[in-house]
Amino acid sequence: MSRVHRGVSTPGLARAEPPGATAPDSSAFERLFHSLQHCRRVLVLTGAGCSTESGIPDYRATDGAWKGRRPMQFADYLRSEAMRRRYWARSMVGWPVVAAAQPNPGHRALVELQRQGPVERLISQNVDGLHSRAGNRDVIDLHGRLDRVVCLDCGALGERRDYQHRLQDLNPAWQSAGETAPDGDADLPDTAYRGFRVPDCERCGGLIKPDVVFFGENVPKPRVTEAFQALDDADALLVVGSSLMVWSGYRFVRRARAQGIPVFILGLGKTRGDAEASLRVRGRCGDILPRLAERFSAVP
Repeated sequence: MSRVHRGVSTPGLARAEPPGATAPDSSAFERLFHSLQHCRRVLVLTGAGCSTESGIPDYRATDGAWKGRRPMQFADYLRSEAMRRRYWARSMVGWPVVAAAQPNPGHRALVELQRQGPVERLISQNVDGLHSRAGNRDVIDLHGRLDRVVCLDCGALGERRDYQHRLQDLNPAWQSAGETAPDGDADLPDTAYRGFRVPDCERCGGLIKPDVVFFGENVPKPRVTEAFQALDDADALLVVGSSLMVWSGYRFVRRARAQGIPVFILGLGKTRGDAEASLRVRGRCGDILPRLAERFSAVP
């Protein structure tokens, strides 16, 4: 495979489609496959569309509009004990859904594309850890991992499953049910978490938070630096299942375009980067990614 030369026309590389233009799925898929054949190092950026087929809800509809209530803001979590009770009461109900979720065909296909195809690294905007559980190597979990908790005072890390036991032990009579929401959350009435008790850090008595980046919180700089370096080393950026509506993901599309790195976008709905994509392939991640992996496995 020959490396794509940035800013130079490369045989087989799909050119950008006009805004609003659509290509038949089979045609777009073939163009994607042949474009990726000319790459040695593809960076994949994944979003919620990769995990919905594992039963984990997403935040946005296919048109990019927000679904349901706004998630917890970092400033609210820090300033308000009531907001922390609300967060952990809802999380106590919603966490088992994430804990029980299993990698789906899209996750497994990305493992194969890293093993025998052009995919080198993954940046995931998801916090469910399913890419690592499926077997992908060197995943950059941009927004952290929901299966860990961290103390904001002493920095101690812990397992979310252990913290779940502590939540249950402190609230033995507390029972509620609600509709599962994104990121291990659940929709509960505002009265449901009154009197809910939240465990402190066992080491220092400090404030515990899930080891994820909340809305309104910055992604740690070393993680951003590592992600940008992975992009700078890549021949192409493949966006999978992300609406790109938040800057933390969209900035990789902007940087790729500024450096002449082609951007391919795969997923069902509208994305913020559609007009900047070299190729847009519409379809379910769990359908298209396995087809790609199968095609690459047949390449001599």
